[in-house]
Amino acid sequence: MTAVGWLQIALVLGAVLLAAWPLGNYMARIFSSERVSPVEGALFSAAGVDPRSEQTWLVYVMSMLAFNAVGFLVLYGLMRLQGSLPLNPQGFGAVAPDLAFNTAISFVTNTNWQSYGGETTMSHLVQMAGLTVQNFVSAATGIALAVAVTRAFSRSASKSIGNFWVDLTRATLYVLIPLAVVVALAYAVMGVPQTLAGRIDVTTLEGAKQAIALGPVASQEAIKQLGTNGGGFFNANAAHPFENPSAWSNALSIWSMLLIPAAMTFTFGRMIGDRRQGYALLAVMAAFVIAGTAIVYASETAGNPLLVAAGVDASAGNMEGKDIRFGQALTALYVVTTTGLSCGAVNAMHASLTPIGGLVPLFMMQLGEILPGGVGSGLYGMIVMALLAVFVAGLMVGRTPEYLGKKIEAREMKLAMLALLILPFFILGFTAAAAMLPVALASLANAGPHGLTEILYAYSSAAGNNGSAFAGLNANTPWFNTTLALAMLFGRFAYVVPVMAIAGSMVAKPKTTASAGTFPTDGLLFVSLLAAVILILGGLQYFPALALGPIVEHVLMNAGKTF
Repeated sequence: MTAVGWLQIALVLGAVLLAAWPLGNYMARIFSSERVSPVEGALFSAAGVDPRSEQTWLVYVMSMLAFNAVGFLVLYGLMRLQGSLPLNPQGFGAVAPDLAFNTAISFVTNTNWQSYGGETTMSHLVQMAGLTVQNFVSAATGIALAVAVTRAFSRSASKSIGNFWVDLTRATLYVLIPLAVVVALAYAVMGVPQTLAGRIDVTTLEGAKQAIALGPVASQEAIKQLGTNGGGFFNANAAHPFENPSAWSNALSIWSMLLIPAAMTFTFGRMIGDRRQGYALLAVMAAFVIAGTAIVYASETAGNPLLVAAGVDASAGNMEGKDIRFGQALTALYVVTTTGLSCGAVNAMHASLTPIGGLVPLFMMQLGEILPGGVGSGLYGMIVMALLAVFVAGLMVGRTPEYLGKKIEAREMKLAMLALLILPFFILGFTAAAAMLPVALASLANAGPHGLTEILYAYSSAAGNNGSAFAGLNANTPWFNTTLALAMLFGRFAYVVPVMAIAGSMVAKPKTTASAGTFPTDGLLFVSLLAAVILILGGLQYFPALALGPIVEHVLMNAGKTF
């Protein structure tokens, strides 16, 4: 590790904070405004939506589920009909049913898991009208849900938490589209292609012919990062020089991923009328990002003893699967950012990380990707953890727990635990099944603990709605396409329904005034308690599985052994 490397990390994170503060305040004004612009009015009128009619939590959730169900059907249909649709310069045929099912659920749930190579499977029309559209609206759905949960704590003795259609429209129209246009132009200036051409044919230095895939990359790259989607136009994702051509585009990618999740904490603080509450949540998120980056940075720069023994130059650390354009420091920050978020974009191959370097992104996903979390989903996931933290604090001092003036009672804790059990149930359940079934084991490129980590990583990524992968796993099989799709589906929607039920319960409660006995949730003590609860909960749920995978692999590596 070097001082220059840490300076690079600090500059990127500093740039995120400088932009997140005004953006968070801007979003708070947008989602608190009762004014309907002419553009909104035209859209609402065409859709038959009354923007001044608010919804209960149940109606809000049902609207969200119906919208995403329609999005799934449209995207699935586009992929199955791809061969007969225009804007298909590559002449691709229909996508196989199991792969189309997996991909449609993947993009609707903001996961963007890819069991395919984008440049060899999807036409320009499907990439733009199908995948990119879902990049916008799945991210907007997450923002809308987070705003609805925020209203539950800002209102007192109310029944409604907003209108899903209004929140979805405003998130898309006033947040995601303007930011995506600016970032897409910046990518294009940096050399990312933006064209409807299918490919160019070139002659290599050896005299051979090569077809280089092209397409509308910059526009998809922008919303891929801003919406914490992560799905790459190309199979190599952000390690591809057309998606990520330089160190500057790499820094812009990290900035874009972190921007809205960080800004949501400022939005939360402003909407509830107490900015310090948002700062406290942001502090926990930042602490985990910095700590995770430090561990990955240290592990990767220390190198791999097995490669050193094989005669590989150890001066740059473990460079397997990495690109010298980005360097160890911003590769480490990228690894932690993309898995602490529900993004899944990669600028290095995570399967090539050292065992401890690979454990960090795996654990970040298993925590529910709340550190800092996906667009919107990170905020409402962190609020669930905050409820659990104040409940633990209440047990320790013998007081009824409360958060932001709202009493936390048995109903809220039952719903919170229901939400928190969703991820380990599908991650560990499907991993156990796949580790025993020959049809799943046939997809592994590695045996032993690394092979187990490939499976564990896949289901952690799917249930956590991340989308990154240990590249040694061949996931384009009926077994993995189906089970990963189910993990994605329940990881998104089975999690959010109890969270929204908590919001419905909290909004109906009157806000109480803080007293001398109220546990403050905006100081260092609460930040420390919340971080401890997150770590302990994650450790209790996943340590046995991690011990069989990356931890034992690390022990073997240091002993000079491998499977």
